[in-house]
Amino acid sequence: MSTERRAPLDRRRVAATALTLLNATGLDGLTLRAIAGELNVKAPALYWHFKDKQALLDEMATEMYRRIVARTSLDPADTWQEWLLKANRGLRAILLGYRDGAKVYSGSRFTDIEHAQQLEETLRLFTAAGFTLAQAVRANSTATSYTIGFVTEEQGVQPLPGERREGYDIEERARRMADFPLSAAAGAEIFTDYDRHFEEGLALVVAGIEAHYGMS
Repeated sequence: MSTERRAPLDRRRVAATALTLLNATGLDGLTLRAIAGELNVKAPALYWHFKDKQALLDEMATEMYRRIVARTSLDPADTWQEWLLKANRGLRAILLGYRDGAKVYSGSRFTDIEHAQQLEETLRLFTAAGFTLAQAVRANSTATSYTIGFVTEEQGVQPLPGERREGYDIEERARRMADFPLSAAAGAEIFTDYDRHFEEGLALVVAGIEAHYGMS
């Protein structure tokens, strides 16, 4: 009989295993049975921790947020614009690290209040810059929504860096849309160079916040 001791099974360990498995299976193929297999336990053991798949996704999103915070921290010298850029670049980087990362993160509910500390610091930075609390919330949620939506579309074309789904050949698309020259040419802007497009879009969001609320 083996005397090797296994690490105790808890929510964070299950979520971390699920995130690792996600790159191989994608969201549709991620099952509690598959995760249990990776952990060398029976699937019913996971139901002590998660009542259903959505509960697991909530914990996975929470773990992703922990990893975002671990690599992205607010500097006291940051302006609100600098922080908005930094935070959303960090969010995108984490989401891109997992197949269907944006789909997992989107709409999930955090399972603890660890996020409150960074949120508090963010809201304090914005209100100190002259935003009302409502404006600060709206500015941050708008930028976050932009990032999650952008990555969702990006991963629809490139599930992981270096991968590309079939059906997104730019030249073939242009040939099929030859009767619509502007739309045909737009393919190169829509489906390539995602890093540049993300940065440009995020800059538009920040500039829009500045203009709408009169903040500089």
